[in-house]
Amino acid sequence: MGSCFGGLVSIVVVLVLLGFGGISCVLGDSPVFACDAGKNRDVGSFRFCDASLDIEERVRDFVGRLTLVEKVGFLTSRSKAVDRLGVPSYEWWSEALHGVSNVGPGTRFSSLVPGATSFPMPILSAASFNTSLWRKMGKVVSTEARAMYNVGLAGLTFWSPNINIFRDPRWGRGQETSGEDPFLTSKYAIHYVKGLQQIDSGHPDRLKVAACCKHYTAYDVDNWKGVERYTFNAQVTKQDLEDTFQPPFESCVIDGHVASVMCSYNQVNGVPTCADPNLLAGTVRGEWKLNGYIVSDCDSVQVLYSSQHYTKTPEEAAAKTLMAGLDLNCGPFLGDHTEAAVKSGILNESAVDGAVTNNVRVLMRLGFFDGDPSKQPYGNLGSGDVCTAKNQELAAEAARQGIVLLKNTDGSLPLSPAKIKTLAVIGPNANATKTMIGNYEGIPCKYVSPLEGLSAYTSIVYEAGCLTALCPPSSFQSGSAVKAASAADATVLIMGADQSVEAETRDRINLTLPGQQQRLIVEVAKASKGPVVLVIMSGGPFDISFAKASDKISSILWVGYPGEKGGTAIADVIFGRYNPCGRLPVTWYPQSFADNVPMTNMNMRPDPSTGYPGRTYRFYTGEAVYSFGDGLSYSQYNHVLVRAPNSVSLALESGHPCFSQECEAVDMAENVCQELAFDIHLKVQNVGSMHGSHTVFLFFTPPSLTGKSPKKQLIGFEKAYVISKGEELVQFQVNVCKDLGTVNELGERKLLLGSHVLQVGSLSHSLIVRT
Repeated sequence: MGSCFGGLVSIVVVLVLLGFGGISCVLGDSPVFACDAGKNRDVGSFRFCDASLDIEERVRDFVGRLTLVEKVGFLTSRSKAVDRLGVPSYEWWSEALHGVSNVGPGTRFSSLVPGATSFPMPILSAASFNTSLWRKMGKVVSTEARAMYNVGLAGLTFWSPNINIFRDPRWGRGQETSGEDPFLTSKYAIHYVKGLQQIDSGHPDRLKVAACCKHYTAYDVDNWKGVERYTFNAQVTKQDLEDTFQPPFESCVIDGHVASVMCSYNQVNGVPTCADPNLLAGTVRGEWKLNGYIVSDCDSVQVLYSSQHYTKTPEEAAAKTLMAGLDLNCGPFLGDHTEAAVKSGILNESAVDGAVTNNVRVLMRLGFFDGDPSKQPYGNLGSGDVCTAKNQELAAEAARQGIVLLKNTDGSLPLSPAKIKTLAVIGPNANATKTMIGNYEGIPCKYVSPLEGLSAYTSIVYEAGCLTALCPPSSFQSGSAVKAASAADATVLIMGADQSVEAETRDRINLTLPGQQQRLIVEVAKASKGPVVLVIMSGGPFDISFAKASDKISSILWVGYPGEKGGTAIADVIFGRYNPCGRLPVTWYPQSFADNVPMTNMNMRPDPSTGYPGRTYRFYTGEAVYSFGDGLSYSQYNHVLVRAPNSVSLALESGHPCFSQECEAVDMAENVCQELAFDIHLKVQNVGSMHGSHTVFLFFTPPSLTGKSPKKQLIGFEKAYVISKGEELVQFQVNVCKDLGTVNELGERKLLLGSHVLQVGSLSHSLIVRT
């Protein structure tokens, strides 16, 4: 394990020999923590510093000692020191979306820790459909975070992951999410959060680091045709809120036990989310029982006052948000106006006490009040535990597992290194480095560009064709690219996007490839003498119908933003060292969708009367370029149903109305299912010539609910590794109420009676739910 000795042992030894005993192992950097007996002897008498006591008792003791001014200091992301109690200032804002990041002010890099492992953006990691991978990633990130905390370079509270639904393909932040499906997003949230938070002993009251699920809720418009997130009012039906936007947050809190939820900038049905008591105190804190704190998106309390004009005074904004259930303000607003709100009588100090209590409790669970971190669990971690070879290999493996093969005419891929003596590598992302790590990024350990990765397999001829992903006419140079492709044995075009095309505050207008990219692809493909592989590097989907239909383009790969080792993963897939198994976590729409559907229409379900086609694979009625779950392999897999019930019966209480009258559905609030569940067993057969991993999806289609039911809904997925000509047994457990339930137009969860259709690949099986 790394520690303060890693890389510094000789310096430390010399300094000690020279008489500088007691020197910090980080040469001046030290972690921020409270209850430091070495600095303040009085802390030994404070009950809140006694780690042997119950956390709730310690929190009560601490909050009870604070003045109003000191309490207000704990409501902002840069909490103020309370020197008389031995508590230093603490910066709450750090980020760990796909690795420890220096985007937030709570984390920085230095010569001691110059970088951290940078995993793929979540949209690509989600394409792996591998829960154990997500948990491993979270565990690596939290280990590196703890190591950086120990040397004074990071905090302990990380505002990640982003679990918003990728509802519209134009959203610039879709790359940060795990896709369009609420079930997939829920599973990603649970496992990544557990990887971040769980300590090795599994003690539920302790946290390795504190994660945060954001942005709550119905947030997915940043800046589209002048509509900005700061003033956007998301008009959402009760049905869509309950069965699309809320489930990931509910799962994150109830099943993931996340330590924080961040409310978003936008309004939902006229009320700013950070000032909505129903959403915060009622749902997150009350119904879901959050054990943690609720934080605002940065400056969103200021925004609801100054931009949305939701309150007349800043004091009223402070009062409304705290009374709604907000605990912490990213930014200074609550620090500036809460004291005045209390003294003017519009806010009771007890609301401030509740918020401070929730914040301090999380710091207690993190060990912040337990004294010297070096004497606590994970205290031995240091710079040597960041960017280890094992961690970097996991980053490469995450990228391999996420890469999606969308087209492979006549088995053109994988390429053979023995046959491909020269490879033309073309495109604005062919030599990508920083582009590969997306946004909310840190400094990676080391980049492996696509060009570098492919060069490990064969001789390369590289031509950019366009200097940037925007590919304007002024930088378009196809001549050299065409010449290279015409002479090479095969051609790889690496195209797509970067943060100048899609990003936070930057939503797209079109779904076509930027600038002259399509022209470059067509001209190069036409001239190529060998197979042509089109690689799309992007967070969001594109309309690449022309390439899908072209007989000049033999293969298409989508590689997301694949992280620091993206080039290794891309090359390993193209040359067959790895059998691709990623599946699309989002629908790829045609350009006509962007032409006809406003991004601001939040309705998930189609409206035939207006021609509105609906959104995502669950409801979209139009033609798709590629569908959710699409993805090929170098092997072929068959599914064989081994066991599944034909019917299940509900155990209704005596006197239930459905005994005396015909019912179409039962209310799940009645607990009619208890823990009613059943198993489905399947055989997965690999009939191909390569070993590989295969994602098995379990979908279901419920009986019709006045035309508002999903066309189909994902309720399970499993990853199976199957050797060539072998088979593996895959088992799903289906909870009848939880998995087969449907939401009606009033936002109520119902279990419909009748025939439910279960689907795995081309297999379908009818299941009757009866009373």
